[in-house]
Amino acid sequence: MEKRTSNLLIVESPAKAKTIKKYLGSSYKVMASMGHVRDLPKSKLGIDVEKDFEPSYIAIRGKGELIKGLKKEAKSAKKVFLATDPDREGEAISWHLSQLLGLDGSQPIRVTFNEITKQAVQNGVKNPRPLNMDLVDAQQARRIVDRLLGYKISPFLWKKVRKGLSAGRVQSVATRLIVDREEEITAFVPEEYWTIEAQLLTPEEKLFTARFHGKDEKKMPLPDQETTAAVLADLNRADYRVASVKKSKKKRNPAPPFTTSTLQQEASRKLGFTSKRTMSVAQELYEGVEIQGQGLVGIITYMRTDSLRISEEALHEVRGFIAEHFGDDYCPKKPRFYKSRGGAQDAHETIRPTSMALPPERVKESLPRDHFRLYKLIWDRFVACQMESQVLDVVAVDVAADADDAHYLLKASGHTVVFPGFTAVYEESTDEKEEEEGKLPELKEAQPLTLDGISGDQHFTQPPPRFTEASLIKTLEENGIGRPSTYAPTITTILTREYVVKEGKSFKPTPLGAVTTALMKNHFEDVVNVEFTANMEDSLDKVAGGEMPWPQAIRDFYTSFESELKKAEEELGDTEYRVPDEETDEICEKCGRRMVIKTGRFGKFMACPGYPECKNAKPLIHDTGAKCPKCGGRIVMRVSKNKNKYYVCEHNPATCQFITWYEPSGELCKLCGSALLQYGRYGKKTLICCNDQCEASKLPEAPAEREEAEAPPAKKQTRTRKSTTPAKKPSTRGKAAAALAPAAEQPAPTEVPDLPFDLDPPETKED
Repeated sequence: MEKRTSNLLIVESPAKAKTIKKYLGSSYKVMASMGHVRDLPKSKLGIDVEKDFEPSYIAIRGKGELIKGLKKEAKSAKKVFLATDPDREGEAISWHLSQLLGLDGSQPIRVTFNEITKQAVQNGVKNPRPLNMDLVDAQQARRIVDRLLGYKISPFLWKKVRKGLSAGRVQSVATRLIVDREEEITAFVPEEYWTIEAQLLTPEEKLFTARFHGKDEKKMPLPDQETTAAVLADLNRADYRVASVKKSKKKRNPAPPFTTSTLQQEASRKLGFTSKRTMSVAQELYEGVEIQGQGLVGIITYMRTDSLRISEEALHEVRGFIAEHFGDDYCPKKPRFYKSRGGAQDAHETIRPTSMALPPERVKESLPRDHFRLYKLIWDRFVACQMESQVLDVVAVDVAADADDAHYLLKASGHTVVFPGFTAVYEESTDEKEEEEGKLPELKEAQPLTLDGISGDQHFTQPPPRFTEASLIKTLEENGIGRPSTYAPTITTILTREYVVKEGKSFKPTPLGAVTTALMKNHFEDVVNVEFTANMEDSLDKVAGGEMPWPQAIRDFYTSFESELKKAEEELGDTEYRVPDEETDEICEKCGRRMVIKTGRFGKFMACPGYPECKNAKPLIHDTGAKCPKCGGRIVMRVSKNKNKYYVCEHNPATCQFITWYEPSGELCKLCGSALLQYGRYGKKTLICCNDQCEASKLPEAPAEREEAEAPPAKKQTRTRKSTTPAKKPSTRGKAAAALAPAAEQPAPTEVPDLPFDLDPPETKED
């Protein structure tokens, strides 16, 4: 009989396995499942609706050898423990592993820890528990609902709109929010209004600004120039005095520590990260990064959480850090506690550093630039959340302006920081622009004032802004749509499917997104209904809490959905929804029509709308507005097979070889008149000339000492990576417009892509 010498602990990723292994020693073998090991089959529905939605799971293709290896090690191990992530998805993966390996889930085989530190890992292994089948059932119900919805609606969309489309319980609602906002913007009618600002002098010649408020102490609107001119005429001959001065102290409290959604929002605002990038970097910080002198260390707690709970140990540690580094004045007498929003899963903590002995400056040299920036953001937010409030001296002044029988009121306000408190470390960003308040001179009631200048300005009301990643995630969370872990893959999905595009930082729906959403709103109102989707999440939470059997949650959804689908098929019959072609400024050289943008198996291209009479087609041209320094043609953007953007002369490669990685800035070189390109490094933009014969074409040299410490990470990183050296693009150092190896031209495609079904992304990270 084979002697069983060690225990087996199974986690999800190799990086996590490597970090944990050093804490457990030789008595444990740690292996990785590489994410999910079983799933519903892709080739068919995989759900027996008649048998209470019984799912049929199969081993994921390509994981046969991995599963075989896990079975072999499990058979020879003393005990097998499952240490997948501490959330619903992790619980489901552990259950699938137990089914494949023949483990009894009612026995203590499940190990969880909120952070990958020595103490947390060892405590977790000492206190295993049975599988939580309520969490497994909740995740299973979510997967089945998304499969039913995706596999039932997607073929319908293929017939009525275009092949390759998909619908999802979260992605369809996210798309609808963006489409509805665009309709609001289109329908918005701006309204004119005016403001008046007066520059006033005190007897001591101190200048400050007061804004017009109203007449006879009542708010008075200024809707047009005529009204404003009449008020200005009175104010120009008025006598001014201080009517009242109100002084008060104001406290500003720090923002709570990060949850998954607030981390994604703040990383978008402060760092410019996409939600996908934020979660990828956070995953590596959680699973373990190489720290000089310590080896692999998990330096943040689990990053998929909507809880604001902080452990007693972490509170004690951070308060000690604040007192030591900032002084007792910055440390409140009692710890701050934050209440999680309703429906939050409070199984683990908020996102925080695992140890206050690893401040950002201590780990800076060990981390790639993006990892350091995100870690510093998490660190600063956590420290600030336990610091004293900021204290302000606030002054509100009413100014009276008397002109004959007219009595007007102007207002001014300002503040002075008495005690910085938490702002010594961190201040939260917002999507809205806040009106800045300056410091006012010392003012007293009845004090006379002199008018130094006055102006009336015309304004127009603005439409609601388009959604950014931060504001979209905030709206999804506020409406209870999806879970925090689904936001990043949901946004990736709607971008990949081209339902929306990004213009700068904002989302704009495509014609395809608008047409698909219109069809969904007309025939599948429940699927794209914000309240319905939120109620579905509530049902899943009840399943997770053991308050509802999982088949009931699915049945409540499926009954109405099935009737909607049948009704839609009957009502539409052979009717199709046509996606309008987007016109370009390019003129077809064969027939003179304006070319339109089409989508084929290789992506977008330009085609003549006169097809089949005129079959002219060519690659899509993204004109940058800049001129080629070699032949005077247009510099256009193209995309390589690896999805990298580059910029070439429109005549490349036929008659001109100009090509560069750097985007034209829209400005011209003062030395030679050629286009200036934007060269970015370390978060800074430098303008360089695209003419390789010009002095301004030389790239700036990076300081040697920063090259290794702050080099940007490779485009694709693995979680076991030790090096911080970036993957290099073809070099253009020395000459900005030096010829690069040209990317292959994309032929004009003619076929519509036949893509697989696309469901809402799983409630976890990528495998």
